[in-house]
Amino acid sequence: MTQTLGSGASGSGLDDVSYDQLRQLVGLVDHDASADPFPVKAMDAVVFIAGNATQTAWFYQVAFGMRLVAYSGPETGNFERKAYVLKSGSARFVITGGVQPDSPLLDHHRRHGDGVTDLALEVSDVDKCIAHARAQGATVLEEPHDVSDDHGTVRMAAIATYGETRHSLIDRSRYNGVYLPGFEPKESTVKRPEGAPKRLFQAVDHCVGNVELGKMDYWVDWYHRVMGFVNMAEFVGDDIATDYSALMSKVVSNGNHRVKFPLNEPAIAKKKSQIDEYLEFYGGAGCQHIALATNDIIATVTAMRAAGVEFLETPDSYYDDPELRARIGEVRVPIEVLKEHRILVDRDEDGYLLQIFTKPIGDRPTVFYEMIERHGSLGFGKGNFKALFEAIEREQERRGNL
Repeated sequence: MTQTLGSGASGSGLDDVSYDQLRQLVGLVDHDASADPFPVKAMDAVVFIAGNATQTAWFYQVAFGMRLVAYSGPETGNFERKAYVLKSGSARFVITGGVQPDSPLLDHHRRHGDGVTDLALEVSDVDKCIAHARAQGATVLEEPHDVSDDHGTVRMAAIATYGETRHSLIDRSRYNGVYLPGFEPKESTVKRPEGAPKRLFQAVDHCVGNVELGKMDYWVDWYHRVMGFVNMAEFVGDDIATDYSALMSKVVSNGNHRVKFPLNEPAIAKKKSQIDEYLEFYGGAGCQHIALATNDIIATVTAMRAAGVEFLETPDSYYDDPELRARIGEVRVPIEVLKEHRILVDRDEDGYLLQIFTKPIGDRPTVFYEMIERHGSLGFGKGNFKALFEAIEREQERRGNL
């Protein structure tokens, strides 16, 4: 019998995604949470600040196929901000924007542009997490507290991580409302095209943070100490380098790998790397890209392209390389179809994955997305790094930032 984790069942916020499906989608592993000093269950939400939350929320509905499920704003008694809650499978985005001219949200946007302000995490014990984080020297931004309405009570707190990013810690085990107290249910008026997939992605696979030169190991250690995260992968030197730019990356995750945070820093090279460009235009460290897990990347990319989303281009030579074909072996999608859609493919000891990256989605060359389809692989497409970064460099050169 397949276990299904529905929206209120286990407090996980999953939307009709079975546990077996989730394991396949995002590469879960078995984990005993009883001994975990900072028991993270899952991503709760990716929270954005946008210059125009109303139009940005509409964009994610049209281009990413997300459903609008909740809203908070002046019409609901919140006169400081507008906030739209969007879902796709277990993935939840919250798009926020300032209403008052002196709003701190607008100040944040002037510094950073559109971007992620909060990688909110669902935890089983907020107070235990905060006590451990404080003992390990973390900055506590919000002490544990309850917020309630007619649907129950949410226990929450927040700690600071790199840049101006935070981790809100959410325990919604006593709550059955649509999101949080202060939000009201709201349905999307956007009509999906006839024949479009039910959803374009099912989960957040990983969220990538860019930090300053020399800070990657600091933040890796911080996630180890403060949140009990473990190392998943490390990419240095020639792993992530082209003839012109380079970076270094390490990946940390919670015990069951449901929450994965690659952390990048620039490396010395001939020209400006994508990390340097991000740090310059974002105004410091922050979340660079979000990988979204899909079980049909061809249908996803086809629908997103039809809605106007632009993806990085991969040259024909990538697909025509006999070494690539020999290395990846048999995969679900023929190489000719991957070539048609410009989708990258990589294989490791556990299986293979398919992936593609959007161009930056805002005015600044900062935040972008990855669509990923996993078939056993727990990796991040190491075999594609050179092709990917050369594609990014071509875009940097067009922008005059290489």
